[in-house]
Amino acid sequence: MEVEAVREITGEIAEAFARLVPQLSSSGRAPGAAELAEIVAVPSTVLLVARVDGAIAGTATLVTYRTPTGVRGRIEDVVVDAGARGRGVGEALTEGALAEAGQRGVRSVDLTSRPSREAANRLYRRMGLVARDSVVYRHTTSTGHNT
Repeated sequence: MEVEAVREITGEIAEAFARLVPQLSSSGRAPGAAELAEIVAVPSTVLLVARVDGAIAGTATLVTYRTPTGVRGRIEDVVVDAGARGRGVGEALTEGALAEAGQRGVRSVDLTSRPSREAANRLYRRMGLVARDSVVYRHTTSTGHNT
């Protein structure tokens, strides 16, 4: 298994996201090639893919940012193809993101996971990530379209 940072968007990468994102979120829309290119163009964002036998089997995104108390990170949108689950793909992606965060001098890395994702939550605990006693608030903004 190989984990690599995406540097360029190819048809293979776009197809993988079209296949993987619906497995993560029923309400999320898979980004197209132009949106993926925007993601990889941002230096504070690292788009990772994991390959099993050469085929893309999962993805994760590391976002880093500076606050007054230090450089922080978030791991977002970890998804493993249903056919590759239980083979260490999620662990490899998370390890890859944490290693990249360490290279960037990140002080702490947060990751959220729905309680219903039991296998993922077991994995994160086994990897030493600690659940925080926190409340996440969300405000959904307008998409910018005039309706």
